[in-house]
Amino acid sequence: MLRLVLGLAMTVAAMAVAGRRVFYLYRLISSGQAAPGRLDGIGARAKDQLVEVFGQRKLLTRSAPGVAHFLTFWAFIVLAATILEAYGALFDRDFAIPVIGKWALLGFLEDFFAVAVLVALATFTVIRVKNAPSRKSRASRFYGSHTRAAWLVLFMIFNVVWTLLLYRGAQINTGVFPFQEDGWWAFASKATAEVLEPLGEGTNEVLETVGILGQIGVILGFLVLVVYSKHLHIFLAPLNVLTKREPDGLGPLQPMMVDGKPIDFENLDELDEDTAFGRGKVEDFTWKGMLDFATCTECGRCQDQCPAWNTGKPLSPKLVIMDLRDHLFAKGPALLGANGKAVTGVDEAGDESADCAQHGQHHGVPESGYGRVPTPGQPQVDRPLVGTAEQLGVIDPDVLWSCTTCGACVEQCPVDIEHVDHIVDMRRFQVLVESSFPSEAATMLKNLESKGNPWGLNARARLDWTEGLDFPVPVVGEDVDDLSEVDYLFWVGCAGALEDRAKKTTRAFAELLHIAGVRFAVLGEAEACSGDPARRLGNEFVFQMLAQQNVETLNEAGADRTVIIATCPHCFNSLAREYPQVGGNYQVIHHTQLLSRLVEEGRLTPVTPIDQLVTYHDPCYLGRHNKVYTPPREVLASVPGLRTEEMHRCKERGFCCGAGGARMWMEEKIGKRVNVERVDEALALDPDVVSTACPFCLVMLGDAVTAKKQEGEAREDVEVLDVSQLMLRSVHRNITVVPVPDEVSGL
Repeated sequence: MLRLVLGLAMTVAAMAVAGRRVFYLYRLISSGQAAPGRLDGIGARAKDQLVEVFGQRKLLTRSAPGVAHFLTFWAFIVLAATILEAYGALFDRDFAIPVIGKWALLGFLEDFFAVAVLVALATFTVIRVKNAPSRKSRASRFYGSHTRAAWLVLFMIFNVVWTLLLYRGAQINTGVFPFQEDGWWAFASKATAEVLEPLGEGTNEVLETVGILGQIGVILGFLVLVVYSKHLHIFLAPLNVLTKREPDGLGPLQPMMVDGKPIDFENLDELDEDTAFGRGKVEDFTWKGMLDFATCTECGRCQDQCPAWNTGKPLSPKLVIMDLRDHLFAKGPALLGANGKAVTGVDEAGDESADCAQHGQHHGVPESGYGRVPTPGQPQVDRPLVGTAEQLGVIDPDVLWSCTTCGACVEQCPVDIEHVDHIVDMRRFQVLVESSFPSEAATMLKNLESKGNPWGLNARARLDWTEGLDFPVPVVGEDVDDLSEVDYLFWVGCAGALEDRAKKTTRAFAELLHIAGVRFAVLGEAEACSGDPARRLGNEFVFQMLAQQNVETLNEAGADRTVIIATCPHCFNSLAREYPQVGGNYQVIHHTQLLSRLVEEGRLTPVTPIDQLVTYHDPCYLGRHNKVYTPPREVLASVPGLRTEEMHRCKERGFCCGAGGARMWMEEKIGKRVNVERVDEALALDPDVVSTACPFCLVMLGDAVTAKKQEGEAREDVEVLDVSQLMLRSVHRNITVVPVPDEVSGL
């Protein structure tokens, strides 16, 4: 009876404390702005639960910690049966779960996962000691994380296991174990019983009670710890995965919304004066954004892959999310109209808050801006979301503008946090409301508005790349009335038409199309920038203007009834994924996809051997954003004699060139240049050619290789080439131009 009273009393107290916190979190997260469509396509979302939550797909990309976490996750599920057994034993010492309670297999599974958790804990311990921030500083993915809370959780999990084995071993010796007649199936419990048996039946009865109450007490203590710490992800991760965006790849940026509906930029006068453009305060984020903040595990996988962080810049995607979370929790009482001290997101043991206040840091790292105002109350309400240390900003401007939007953070995050969306949303407010952004970007935006391209060149220059070709390039509206007369529209893009190095790619691809007998046309002077640089910078107005202009041009040309080819992954992504938001729905392919198809169909046949070693760089907006990894490699593989070798960071874990997020038009003033870091990795393979499939990457990698040559750190014969240029070297003048067929299959 005593253990029943104690067990129920502990349960009521713990549930009250944890329930109060859960209700507070629910109210706080629900206070966010609307986020429509987060439960659309429930079939795909159910699949994600199976693959990402139960299958732990993203975590298993790193073998040792992934397997350890997989075992721990499934241990929580399987060992839930032992918690039920412990509660049942409060009422009846002989309790067994109905129907399945005496299955020998259940006893084996419970013991197996109990032991597996101990192995996992040992693995986590080794990983955390080996990668401790005190040892590796910024190189540790745990840099800035709440490491003391992590150690406490590992200790609590250990307590769950030993109290479990204690009461099960004692139950065997007192004759109330559900699997008494099943030999050594419950092997760990049986081994514990062997150790406890010499103590006698009376002592084992006491240990049985102590173990059961200890098990329940540890579980309840663990519950309270979880809801008051970063380990909220144990409960929130399935919800975050369930409500994530469901694109194939990282998907398009979300449009700016009001009350869950996209802003109509043609009727801005209808909006309220206090309408938020972007995120200027933490309460401007959607409830899904707030759920993201609360779900962060602080594992640092995003930080580990971030090109800005890896080159010495202050941007850590992890710290951005942590700072937003802790600012939200500290400001929470004011948002909810509550009184009294805020219940902050992570309560570390000791006097960390005092340390933060004294040193102006959070989590002990200077890169975090939250600790500039570490206490809740009015100071949290008054501080800017983005601002310098002097302005007491939560997020530093250098952090915000270092992002290349490459998506490595989103790709790596095991709980599907949407870092890029949040960063761009904060940029939108800075650009559209505060007019605060890097000065170099102002020139680019002005050129986009006045000339329709980032370089500010005259539209007549868009056809200069065709000069010297030995075949005509039809222009829509001049040489052909509309696209019904050709098979493809070749979207050249600003870089492909105006940047000297990218022009070589454009010419090479056009020659390959001509050799293969592909009928295509271009828009020429009618083509304008896709708007990608403006949108990634945060200027949604300019993006909308350019996108609507291009949609009108494309529709007049009949592009909605043909296939568009783009050599630029940024144009490819905008036309295919983002133009539907402004009414433009087109079938768009990347030039490497078409080249791979033409080789497969025998319409392009590389003949001349190229005895060179090439390493391929995955463009972020082709790879991670759109999952196009195979076609460029197929093109390279089709060239006889060409040897390929992958860089360490490739495909899903590829490293950015540094140009995305409009960074191509901004100076890198902090740390090592991202393109130099990537080229150092490429040159370590001693290649003859560094190849890519993006004009932005071509420029960035080319600049870095040129600098390395000048410093004597690269061979003079190393080239940076698009895959189409390599293919043309093997195809050019070695096959007869294929006659134009009556029908050309599209992709």
